Amino acid sequence: MERLPQDRGDNEKGVVCAANEARFTAANYSEPLTAFTVGWKDRENVEEMLNFVAPAISVGKRFEFKRAENGEAFLSEVDDVRAVGSAFKRVDFSGNSVMEKTLNKGLTVRVDHDDTAGDDWQERHVQALLRRLYRNELRRAVAALDAAVTATELSWGGSDGSQNPDGDLRMALSAAANESGLRPNRILFGEGAWDVRANVYDGQNSSAAQRAAHMDLEELARKLFVDAVRVFGARYQSSAAAKTPIVGNAIYLFNAQNEIIKDEPANIKRFVTPFDGNNFRVYVEEHSKYTDITVEHYSNIIITSPLGIRHIAVTEGEIDD
Repeated sequence: MERLPQDRGDNEKGVVCAANEARFTAANYSEPLTAFTVGWKDRENVEEMLNFVAPAISVGKRFEFKRAENGEAFLSEVDDVRAVGSAFKRVDFSGNSVMEKTLNKGLTVRVDHDDTAGDDWQERHVQALLRRLYRNELRRAVAALDAAVTATELSWGGSDGSQNPDGDLRMALSAAANESGLRPNRILFGEGAWDVRANVYDGQNSSAAQRAAHMDLEELARKLFVDAVRVFGARYQSSAAAKTPIVGNAIYLFNAQNEIIKDEPANIKRFVTPFDGNNFRVYVEEHSKYTDITVEHYSNIIITSPLGIRHIAVTEGEIDD
């Protein structure tokens, strides 16, 4: 993640800094701008993609969840018949409880009053900070999936023109189900990986390949027996002169559920602590020549079970004409 300068109260105008807790006071809290964050929608749909990868679960700042022993959910026996006068067979579950906490995250920007224009300048700066905070969270979620499993490298687009990317995905889904007992229900394509898949099928002359090439995401999800497939192409500024895709030439297969409880079995969850129903709070600190705007939130992205996650790193080979 990008290292931001610390907010020491003397930050330059227009420079985004890691938020200073000293600004989080009741006097600086902005209820109208906090309400503005509730209905705001990002044009890149980063929030929607974040909820696809790591669904939010509301918890307190300190919370406990159970990390179940996966194998115990699939045990089976043939001696569960009770003899007359005896008790049923006793079984024990060894799932352990884990104590965690949500982390306070936020950004501050200093706006010189000479640079303000229009009546909505504060809202526009809040939008910019929200977009950046959501992008940070999505990068954390993808990094968590990366760290959970070792990537499988596949090269699609061989010279024989007979490769079947969707067949590779079916095999990966089946292997994941055999490992965890649950078939992954979501697939996330990086824009680059989706383009490689399309190029493979576009380069084949069979009717089956052409059908696959023209499938939309809903059709592909039905074909692979998953709930949803998404393609994500948003980028972040990785250096002064370069932008890098958040997902890139990668495909992630995993299990996640929206509107779940904290102990529900899934691979990844984003625990959030709301403030009076809002996931974000906004603070405005006025000065004579400038205004500091801070947006904060509490969250923690956790891989609650690595079993069944698949990460496929795709490279593209040459396809003969």
